[in-house]
Amino acid sequence: MNLFTRFRSFRTNIVLAFVLVILMTIFIMSVTSYYLSRDSVKTNAQAYTLELVKQVNQNIKSYVNGMKYMSSLVANNRSVQQYLSTKSFESLSEEKKQRETVADFLEAMFISRSDIASINIFGSDDKFISGRKDFELNPFVDIKSMKWYQDAIAADGADVVSSSHVQPIFKGRYPWVVSLSRELLSRDRTQKLGVFLVDLNFNVLSDMLKDIKLGDRGYVFIIDSSGKIVYHPQQQLIYSNLKSEMIDKVLVNKSGTFTSDEGSSSRIYSIQDSDFGWKIVGVSYVSELVANQHEIRSSFILLGIICIVIAIIISVFLTQRISQPIKMLEHHMKEVEKGNFDIHVPVPRTIEIGRLARTFNIMVGKIKELMTQAISDQEQKRKSEIKALQAQINPHFLYNTLDSIIWMAESNKVKEITVMTSALAKLLRSSISKGEELVQISTEVEHITNYLKIQKMRYSNKLDYMIEISESLQDYMSIKLILQPIVENAIYHGIKKKRGSGWIMIRSEETESDILLIVEDNGQGMDKEKCHSLLYPSTTRTGSRGVGVRNVHERLQLYFGTQYGLSYTSELGVGTVVTIRFPKVL
Repeated sequence: MNLFTRFRSFRTNIVLAFVLVILMTIFIMSVTSYYLSRDSVKTNAQAYTLELVKQVNQNIKSYVNGMKYMSSLVANNRSVQQYLSTKSFESLSEEKKQRETVADFLEAMFISRSDIASINIFGSDDKFISGRKDFELNPFVDIKSMKWYQDAIAADGADVVSSSHVQPIFKGRYPWVVSLSRELLSRDRTQKLGVFLVDLNFNVLSDMLKDIKLGDRGYVFIIDSSGKIVYHPQQQLIYSNLKSEMIDKVLVNKSGTFTSDEGSSSRIYSIQDSDFGWKIVGVSYVSELVANQHEIRSSFILLGIICIVIAIIISVFLTQRISQPIKMLEHHMKEVEKGNFDIHVPVPRTIEIGRLARTFNIMVGKIKELMTQAISDQEQKRKSEIKALQAQINPHFLYNTLDSIIWMAESNKVKEITVMTSALAKLLRSSISKGEELVQISTEVEHITNYLKIQKMRYSNKLDYMIEISESLQDYMSIKLILQPIVENAIYHGIKKKRGSGWIMIRSEETESDILLIVEDNGQGMDKEKCHSLLYPSTTRTGSRGVGVRNVHERLQLYFGTQYGLSYTSELGVGTVVTIRFPKVL
C-alpha cells in the first residue's frame, strides 16, 4: 500500500517522466548519430567538393575568356588585317609604319594584363609581330611545327587552348605557359593571314589552385580533352610515374562524381567540364570523410544539449502547472497595484490558494468601494468650488456699476446708459453657470470685452485696453471665467493706484500643444514676494487680494494638470505680465 502511494505522488511521477524522456532522447541521439556519420558526412563533403570545383572552373573560365576576347580584338582589328593582307608595300617606311602600329596595339594589350607572358602574330608570309619588342625569335625552333600552331590551323579560325607546356619560341626564354592560338582570316574568310598566339603564365593557375585543400590530402587538378595534364599539384610525381590518376575514367565521365575502388585509399573524384576542353577535377579521400570523429563527437554533443533542453522545458511545464494558481493571484495583485480594481480572481480547487483568492476578492471589493466614495466626494467638492467661483460677482463692482448708471441717468446720457446696461446684462448672463465647465475662447473673450467696456466707462480716461486674440484660437475650449479675475486684479491693484492713465493688453500665443493667454498692464507692479503670494497661500497676506487669481490657477490645475496654470512676472513702477497656460482642447 505504501509503495502504491509513492507511485501516486507527484514527485515520483516527475522523476519517472524525466527518466523516460532522457532514455528516449539518448536512443534518438544514437540512431541519428549513426546515420549522420555514415551518410550525411560523405554526401555533404561530395557536394562541397563539387561546388568548389565549379567555382574553380568559373575562375579559370574568366581568364580564358579574357584571352579569347584578346584574340577577337586582334582578328577584327583593321590595322592587323591591312598589314597581314598586304603582299607588297609602296615603300619600306610604309611597311615599318604599319608594322609599328600593330606592334603598339599588341604591346598595349600585353601591358593591360600582368598574367600574360607574351602576345604575338605570325603572318602566313613569315611576318612576325610581338607585344614584347625586346624578345627575339629562337632561330632553332620551327614555329609551324609547334602543336599550338597546327591546332590553330586545324580549327579554322576558332580559339584553341593548349595544355601547360614549355614555350621555346623566344631566344633564351623557356617559360611554362598555357597557350591560346587562333588562325587569322580575312574578313571574307577567303584568305589565311597567319596565327595569333597569347601565352598565359602557368603561375596564374598554380597560384589559383595551390592553396585549395580538400581535407588533409585532397587536391584539385586539370586535364585537357586528350587527357594530358594541364595542372597538378604533384605534377613531377605524375611525370615520373610515382603517382597516377584515373585519367581514362575522368575522360569518360562528364560533370559529376565517382569513387575509385582502392580499399583504404579510395578516392572521390568530382568532375566539372569546361566549355574550352578542360576538365576540372577535385579529389578527396573517403577515409578522411568516414573517419571524421570530430563531426561525430560534435553530433553527440549537440544531441546531448537538445536532450537537456527538452528536459528543462518539461520541468518548466510541470512546475508551471503547480505554480499557475499562485502566479495568477500575483498577476491580479499587480493589477490592483496599478489601480485596476475591476478584477475578480477565479477561485482554484486547491484549498489553501482558494482561501487566499476569496479573501483577496473581498479585500479588493472593499477598497474599490472606499475609493469610489472618496473620488465621488472629491469630485462633488471640486464642482461645488467651481460653481461657487463662476457664480461669484464682486458686489462692489455691481454696486459701482449701478451707481454709474444712476449718475449717467441724472446727466441725461442716454447713449452711455444703453451701452453700459447692455454690457452689464451680457456680463451677468455669461456669469450664470449652465453646468458647463468649458466654454469656447470666443465666449471668454466676449465676457471680458463686456467687463472692460463697463470699467472703461466708469474710469473714462484713466483706463484704456486692447484685446488681440488670434482668430485661429477662438474655437478652442478653456475653463470659464479665467480672464475676469486677472483683469480685475490689474485694474484695482495696479492701474487704479497708479498716477496718470493706464492700459491693459490681452493677447494670445500658441505652441504645438498649448495655448497661452497673456494679460499685460502698466500698473504700479509688485515685488517677487507679492507675486508668489498671489498663487501660493502659505505666505502671510492681508486683505483678499489675489483670491480670485489663485482660484483660476487652482481650477486650471484641477482640470488640466499641474503643468498648467498661471505665471507672473512683475516689476515695481513698470507693470505686470500674467501668462495663462492650458492645453489645446476642441
